[in-house]
Amino acid sequence: MLAAVIFDFDGIIVDTEPLHYKAFQDVLIPLGLGYSWDEYVRRYIGFDDRDAFREAFRSNGRDLGERELKAMIGAKGEAFQRAITAGMEPYPGVVELIRSIAGTLPLALCSGALPSDIHPILGQLGIDRAFDTIVTAADVAASKPDPASYALAVARLTALFPGRGIAAGRCLAIEDTPAGIASATGAGLKALAVTNSYPEEMLGGAVRVISSLAGVDLAGLRLLFPD
Repeated sequence: MLAAVIFDFDGIIVDTEPLHYKAFQDVLIPLGLGYSWDEYVRRYIGFDDRDAFREAFRSNGRDLGERELKAMIGAKGEAFQRAITAGMEPYPGVVELIRSIAGTLPLALCSGALPSDIHPILGQLGIDRAFDTIVTAADVAASKPDPASYALAVARLTALFPGRGIAAGRCLAIEDTPAGIASATGAGLKALAVTNSYPEEMLGGAVRVISSLAGVDLAGLRLLFPD
């Protein structure tokens, strides 16, 4: 039976990827390291900021020190914060689904974004208190597709709800990228994929692929976990 639900953030709750892309380019283009949107989708979605900058330097044969990396992450974060001040629109159905689960089943958020990227948007959408735990890039050393973030989310939910029989195999991840699905399944979870960022044929490994969360309810999610 379904014991807990864990949502991804970027590409599932809100479409922040174009804003992340622009913020990265604001930092990288002056260094001669800019890249196209298609390249961002193909190579960088799923990385946290640390690994995205490391990959941009590595792919161009350039070294990146920790001090320089920290400064670039800060500059990119400031650019992203400026971009979200106008407000963000959620994907159809996702806020309603989150609210229907909150208080009924243990609920977590598992994202490769930084806390400063996530919490203001959750507040704008009125779901900042919906999640029992939130795992971000600040909590793990490796980004998706590494399973560390989902493993940590399950461990936290298990500690918070010791009597609920939470185990990875009874948790559902809701994801939109191959890296996210690999992270979730690598930690032992089932994944429901939404084609917000990638076509269905690129979302292998998910137990089901859908085009939208509009109209999806908790009863439908439970059907993915037959007795």
